[in-house]
Amino acid sequence: MNSPREDDAMGWAGDDDPTLETGTGTASSGGADSADAEHDSDAPPATATPPEGWTVAGPASAVQAHEAAEAAAAPVSSFALISLGVFCGVYLLYTIGWFIGISRIDNPLSDAVGAFMFSLGLWLAVAAPAAWFGATFWLTRTRPRARLGLLLLGVVLLAPLPFIINAGGIS
Repeated sequence: MNSPREDDAMGWAGDDDPTLETGTGTASSGGADSADAEHDSDAPPATATPPEGWTVAGPASAVQAHEAAEAAAAPVSSFALISLGVFCGVYLLYTIGWFIGISRIDNPLSDAVGAFMFSLGLWLAVAAPAAWFGATFWLTRTRPRARLGLLLLGVVLLAPLPFIINAGGIS
């Protein structure tokens, strides 16, 4: 068996501290501390309803917040991870394609407001693929199928047509 000296190398001082335990808030050591924690009347239960006239600020319930945290922390499948990498590359190429495509377009407007709005529209077109990818990635954290579907929809909708048409891809 291992000597106590070898076991010391596998842990840090204070590893058995019950305040470092994660989970329900009770210590797993089974000692007097855990008995006190189970009968602590000062701590409200995790699924307690608020008193009459009070409202909950934040998530609707602790259970829903816990489920959302678990879903966000769930590991991503290999297919989804590879798909995200491919879509990220496609959106990066789309951003570059839009940049090259709009650099070939001349501003036909002479008034200041029209010229500003035209150039603003061009720069928003450059930012659109990156914004679509970021918004889709952020808003669909708990729904991987919806994420892949929306990213595929963005690939179709955000194709850099000025680059494709000027490069001779479409006649």
